[in-house]
Amino acid sequence: MPLFLYPKNIVASPIDGRIYQWFISILPPASPMVYSVIAFSLLYTQALMINYMVNEYRMIIKATFLPAMAFLLITSLLPEWNYLSSPMLANSFIIWMFIYLFRLYNSSNAKAQVYNIGLITGITSYIYLPSAAFVLCVLLGLMILKPFRLNEIVLFFLGCFTPYYFHGVYLFLFGELSFRNFFPHISVRIPLLKNSIWLAGSILLLTIPFLVGGYFVQANLRKMLIQVRKNWSVLLIYLLLAFFVPFINSDQSFETWVLVTVPFAAFHACAYYYPIKKWFPLIVFFITTGYILYQQYGTLTWQ
Repeated sequence: MPLFLYPKNIVASPIDGRIYQWFISILPPASPMVYSVIAFSLLYTQALMINYMVNEYRMIIKATFLPAMAFLLITSLLPEWNYLSSPMLANSFIIWMFIYLFRLYNSSNAKAQVYNIGLITGITSYIYLPSAAFVLCVLLGLMILKPFRLNEIVLFFLGCFTPYYFHGVYLFLFGELSFRNFFPHISVRIPLLKNSIWLAGSILLLTIPFLVGGYFVQANLRKMLIQVRKNWSVLLIYLLLAFFVPFINSDQSFETWVLVTVPFAAFHACAYYYPIKKWFPLIVFFITTGYILYQQYGTLTWQ
C-alpha cells in the first residue's frame, strides 16, 4: 500500500542500461502512480516466476506458494526494493534466465536453449550493466548441470554478444559508433550506505530465516534428486555473486541489492516449510509481517 500512498517519480540515471533508459523515456513523464503500478506488477510476476522455478524443479518436496510469499515479504523489508529501478527490471530477466538454465539438465539437445540463455544475459546487461557479472554464474551452472561441451560455451557467448552486435550496427548506421558510445563506463567501489536501526532489523529478518532454510536444505540433500542438489548449488552461487554485483557502478542506494532477494526467497521458503514444530515459522512470519507494517505506517521510512 505505501507504494501507492507515497508514489515516487522515477528518473533514469547514467548508470542505468540503455534499454531501461529507453523504457523510462516512453512512459508518461511525472506520473508516479504509473511507476508504482509497473513496480507492483513486476514484483508480483517475479514472485510467481520464483514460485514456478522452485516447484517445477522440485527444489522443495511438495508444491507450495511459500517461495512467492517469502519473496514479497523480503522485498517489503526495504522501500528501495519496491520502487521501479533498473535492477528490479533486470531481476525478471535473471529469474527467466535461471529457469532456462535449470531446464538444461534433462535436455539432450540444448544448443538452442544455451543460446537463448546467453541472449537473455546480454539483454539483461543492457537493462542493468552490472548484471553482466551473472555470465560467470551461468558458466559455472552449465558446468555443474551438464557435461562440459565447448560448442555450448561458444553458443552461450554468441548469445551474450548478439545484443551488442546489433547495437554496434545501429551506432554504425547512424554515424555514432565510438568506444565511449559502445562500451559503457565501468567502475568498482564499495557502496557507502547509511546505517539505521531499520536497516539492522531488515538484515536480521533476512539472515535468520536464510540460515534456518540453509540448514534444512543441507539436512534434506540426501533425500533430493541429483538434479535438485545441483540446482541448489547453482542457486547458492547466484546468491554469492548477487552480493558483489552492487559493487560495480555503485550508486550508493539499496536498489542494487534487490538481486539477492531471489535466492533468499528460495531459502526462506525452506525455513517456513521444513520445521516439524510449526511454531517457529509462524513466529518468524508474524514478527516479519508486524515489523513491515510498523515500518510502513508507524515511521517515515516509506515517505
